[in-house]
Amino acid sequence: MSRNPEIAQAAAKLLADSYALYLKTHNYHWNVTGPMFNTLHTMFQTQYEELALAVDDVAERIRTLGAYAPGSFSEFAGMTDIAEAKPNTSARDMITQLADDQLKVAAAAAALSKVAGAAGDDVSTDLGIRRQDVHEKNAWMLRAHLD
Repeated sequence: MSRNPEIAQAAAKLLADSYALYLKTHNYHWNVTGPMFNTLHTMFQTQYEELALAVDDVAERIRTLGAYAPGSFSEFAGMTDIAEAKPNTSARDMITQLADDQLKVAAAAAALSKVAGAAGDDVSTDLGIRRQDVHEKNAWMLRAHLD
């Protein structure tokens, strides 16, 4: 078990971004309207359900590293770059925002992989790589609706 605080800090950033994206995606799932309602409602649900599982994996990795996982809205708000959902957002703007946010989370995952790789922490490196892949794919799937 690594006790590298830089790895735990990078994982905490990934956790905060992931949780903020979970909350925003869930909000948009509830509030999407328009001709793409069914498609987007279903896609957003798939994505927030996957994020709900992912935040648990990331938090448990932080604990495995010997650090405490952040778990409050105020802690997450202080660490994330994901803007909150705004009321009355159009479906098209929801898609654009979520695609951009997916790439922000992918960047946080890549940062975890980089720090962990430099420290020889293969498990944290793998976690970052797996999360990066998911978020890049989700961004692509979202953007496909804008063509």
